[in-house]
Amino acid sequence: MKSRTVVWVLLAACLAGRAPAATVASPAAVPQVASAAAGAADPRVAIAAKFAGVRPDDLHPTPIPGIYELMRGTDAAYVTTDGKYAIVGDLYLTSSNDDLTEARRREMRLRLLAAIPESHMVIFGPSNARHTVTVFTDVDCAYCRRLHSQIAEYNRLGIRVRYVSYPRTGPNTESWTRAEQVWCAADRKSALTKAKLGQSLSDKVCPNNPVAEEYALGQQFDLQGTPAIILGDGEMIPGYMSPSDLAQQLKSVSR
Repeated sequence: MKSRTVVWVLLAACLAGRAPAATVASPAAVPQVASAAAGAADPRVAIAAKFAGVRPDDLHPTPIPGIYELMRGTDAAYVTTDGKYAIVGDLYLTSSNDDLTEARRREMRLRLLAAIPESHMVIFGPSNARHTVTVFTDVDCAYCRRLHSQIAEYNRLGIRVRYVSYPRTGPNTESWTRAEQVWCAADRKSALTKAKLGQSLSDKVCPNNPVAEEYALGQQFDLQGTPAIILGDGEMIPGYMSPSDLAQQLKSVSR
């Protein structure tokens, strides 16, 4: 099961009275109960008051009366109306075994990715490809390099690859600097290929590059490593997948 590190950090921060990272506004959760009756006090106000940095609009009703969803990035916690209890874990609809929490994660991944313009990505493949995937990548990651070595085969199978940077070692490291050099290069695709081949880059780091923004996005996705592949329906594949296997996986995805 996927790590819930982000949610535990969120809850710890709330209980300690520290404001957690900013949330992204999202629509109401999957099948919902009716909101409070007209004229009645909104219970979310009282719940939000118990958690530092949480606003009433951050809480969304769930199909379970008295339980509200609290999203941070792509992770969710479920909080009781009185704010006394928080549940970390996935919410399932037993009649169909549908994972309602994962459905929300997929929705949020797509919303968060939409905030990153394609001009901030390094893209391989035509715009009219059958499928587009977004890959969080580290230029020094062995499996990221393996994936990129097969980029022509992904493209041949109708898969357009959009790279965003996620240098796993974090700021002020060699991998971070190389990621910035790639984006600041006159030919980003060529620079990325060179970096993944282990070749040195002579490009200077430019101001206002998107590496920090994309790294922060990866943290909101609670990435546990790279590559991390986001499909067109918001599903995240945590790791390398061969071109043929990815093409097979995408047969059930419409974009």
